Amino acid sequence: MPHHEQEDLWIRRYHAAQDSAVRLLCLPHAGGSASFYFPVSQALAPRIEVLAVQYPGRQDRHREPCVDNIPELADRLLPLVTGRWTDRPLALFGHSMGAALAFELAGLLEQRAGVVPAMLFASGRRAPSRWLTDDIYERSDEELLARVRELAGTDSRILGDDEVVRMVLPAIRSDYRAASLYRPDRVHRVSCPVTALSGDDDPQAPLDDVKAWQDHTSGDFAMQVYPGGHFYLTEQAPEVIRHISEALSAVL
Repeated sequence: MPHHEQEDLWIRRYHAAQDSAVRLLCLPHAGGSASFYFPVSQALAPRIEVLAVQYPGRQDRHREPCVDNIPELADRLLPLVTGRWTDRPLALFGHSMGAALAFELAGLLEQRAGVVPAMLFASGRRAPSRWLTDDIYERSDEELLARVRELAGTDSRILGDDEVVRMVLPAIRSDYRAASLYRPDRVHRVSCPVTALSGDDDPQAPLDDVKAWQDHTSGDFAMQVYPGGHFYLTEQAPEVIRHISEALSAVL
């Protein structure tokens, strides 16, 4: 497949912003898709151009094999991000599994492409050195879906539709495996500024473990805590979007 077609599969741009000062590449959570970030793109354009990653195995890519490995996802994204999307400052935002992928990708951008991201926003994820062994991806469909419902990351109406559940469950299981087994073997520290964001009642990301993100950057570190659980950012969307905008304005 030609390179530009690969880019279009992986990287979605909902609102082109040719004169933006910075781009923000958004990486979804486990089971998530690029469209999760459509409202973010809408809110930040045209001052900040938002790009959203679409992983294989979901929505319009549901016929493709899932990738259940964070380093492999980063390796496959790297050549698609460099060049076309790095002609101006590029920041990364990842939520949950996406935060681990954003960290891995940031390290590869620095090491292999000489591109230092403007900022890494790590949301709803404990620091890479604070991993927690979780075998939920090996459990039954019912147990896995119960976990997803508990974290409220997917619309409960969708999870109540058996046909849709059968379609999305392989991607959810694959993503949970990738998130659970990720260990920062290649990238231990980045030089770009890191901002960690979290809900104050997130069972997946205790605040002490979120604060440990400061150990993974030689640049500036900041932490922002919001009311809410693992998906605090859906309830606190205006505040989170405002914080992203202000933080990027400061570093630029």
